[in-house]
Amino acid sequence: MRFQLTDEMQMTRDVVRDFAEREVRSGANRRDEEGRLDRELLRKIGELGLLGVPLPEQWGGGGSDWVTYAVFLEELARACGSTARSAAAHTGQVAWTVYSYGSPVQQRQLLQQLATGTKLGGSGKSMTSEELSGKPANSLTVVAEAGGYRLNGVCRLDANAGAAELYLIYAELPGRRKPELAAFLIDAGTAGTAYHPESMPLGLRASQPGKMVFADCFIPASNVIHPLGEGAEKTESAVSIANIGLAAQAVGIAQGALEAATAYAKQRYQFGQLIGRQQAISFKLADMAARIEAARLLLYQAAWRLDAGLPGSREASIAGIFAADAAAAVTVEAVQVFGGYGYMREFDVERYMRDAKYLQAQLGAGSERKDIILRILGGRGRRQSNLTNR
Repeated sequence: MRFQLTDEMQMTRDVVRDFAEREVRSGANRRDEEGRLDRELLRKIGELGLLGVPLPEQWGGGGSDWVTYAVFLEELARACGSTARSAAAHTGQVAWTVYSYGSPVQQRQLLQQLATGTKLGGSGKSMTSEELSGKPANSLTVVAEAGGYRLNGVCRLDANAGAAELYLIYAELPGRRKPELAAFLIDAGTAGTAYHPESMPLGLRASQPGKMVFADCFIPASNVIHPLGEGAEKTESAVSIANIGLAAQAVGIAQGALEAATAYAKQRYQFGQLIGRQQAISFKLADMAARIEAARLLLYQAAWRLDAGLPGSREASIAGIFAADAAAAVTVEAVQVFGGYGYMREFDVERYMRDAKYLQAQLGAGSERKDIILRILGGRGRRQSNLTNR
């Protein structure tokens, strides 16, 4: 195993880093304060061919691998975690799902637009009743009708709510002996749909999370992306990809915080000495760097296993949990390096810390992914689906 990026991967890293420094970083704090996704920024990322990194070239993609995808998200998150989250929802969840499991007609209609960013995707799953209001009621129901399905209820969108032109929604079919998921492709503006933004979440605000409300929304059968009864199996593959994306975001956020703290420590004087030369600060920076490097290696290992066609759900889950915890710890330390300035919005570390804690709350602290690890360690997990069917 080679513990270094290939020349092509390094070239991708350089391109994304240069773009992020020129186009993404400057408006990150403003977008965060406004809780607003910059659609034009994502369009520019698409024009660079980056939103189609794992997709084949025949569909307008980069024909690359999951390690390159991880590098791409990491570099975006280094400048702005929200932008990386929006890109991950679009590429890893929507575009890849259409490519892997969509019908030939769906692929012809959608992939070129998704790969180039002319059509932005958003993804979500049905919310539990506890997330809604505590009332014992189904959150999203699906009823089969002639020629399609009718949806009612609410679905949480982790990113791109109200900004995407295409949504991929998973919904559990009621009345089945075993849980079965169906996935639906829903165009923005479809009759019976409405969007409600999330009220200024703790972090990743500019990824524009929110809720999608369905009221007697009819979806034609041609827009079902998974055959009914097979959705749960195929969705497990999507979970591994999502974990890779989330881990990459966490590593990028942590790296951005470390760089900001290191630069500040080299210019801030205290008691006539640069604080970076004080043992308490220098040891703190060293510990931060060690956490990030460990998280990055776990991330790259998980992505490499997917590229090699090896089982990777355990590794992807571990990478996600560890990276989220590492990012939370590193960003808190970065704020401490800045002292009182670290809590001010003028400095990026305040945003990095909120973004990392938001990720950790959703990923690292969740029992679902830890349960996946335990099931696989105990031999009770499902066999990993093949993610390399390019």
